[in-house]
Amino acid sequence: MQALLTQSPLVFIAIAFILALLVGSFLNVVIYRLPVMMEREWRTQAEELVATPATDLPVGRFDLMAPRSRCPACGHQITAMQNIPVISYVLLGGKCAGCGAAIAIRYPIVELLTGVLSGVVAWRFGFGWEAGAAIALTWALVAISVIDIDHQIIPDSISLPLVWAGLTLSLFNPLDGTQYLFIDPKTAIVGALAGYLSLWSIYHLFRLLTGKEGMGYGDFKLLAALGAWLGWKMLPVIILMSAVVGAATGILMIVAKRHERSVPIPFGPYLAAAGWIAMMWGTEIVNWYLDLMM
Repeated sequence: MQALLTQSPLVFIAIAFILALLVGSFLNVVIYRLPVMMEREWRTQAEELVATPATDLPVGRFDLMAPRSRCPACGHQITAMQNIPVISYVLLGGKCAGCGAAIAIRYPIVELLTGVLSGVVAWRFGFGWEAGAAIALTWALVAISVIDIDHQIIPDSISLPLVWAGLTLSLFNPLDGTQYLFIDPKTAIVGALAGYLSLWSIYHLFRLLTGKEGMGYGDFKLLAALGAWLGWKMLPVIILMSAVVGAATGILMIVAKRHERSVPIPFGPYLAAAGWIAMMWGTEIVNWYLDLMM
């Protein structure tokens, strides 16, 4: 089997794509439930200070494994056949089998996006541990991006394990330089420190000059994670790409009057996208820029 996956890139890409579709379905659960779980935990910790009980949150066990997924409109329990990534959405016509309520198009989009990105990673790195690590990072970045879009938070339960995972993977960096993704421990540690402190410094400088908060601490931790995975040399590429795309998107949204100036725009998705691009083609981007400047 290993020989087949190594010698047949298309087979490996197909398997990665199909597996990622299934993971994308689970990511939809993470994206919806993790913020609710966090809010329940916050409410519990602050219950002595809150006079009104949290009646707007689910009672009983509520985590990533239970209860079974249900339609938010009628409570219809979603069966296994109704939970096949992308295919079930098409067969159901984008509607609940129980009440006919519309199913958000975002669910198959997340599944398909996860599958496509994972397939591209499999194509880029080929079969091996390196591709497995890059695909896992891709899944985490997808979940972080959508959660930040929805709630403007980046859960520590995702970003902090990413930091430790990046630092741990650096211990397996081969001395012969045959691996593309895994970097040496020193580069990973400096990358994590520089990633966190760079945005931390910008945040406090902006707050000192304007009296406002320009970003959240979750962004610092996310960039620290990307620094731990990709090294400090990729941080300027990530910051520049995310800042340019984020600023351009924000301006377009304001001009199109789809976003109020006073409403903050989540920065995590732009960091995640820039980090993924840097993981895939960061070295080529840096070399292209250096050649252009010389």
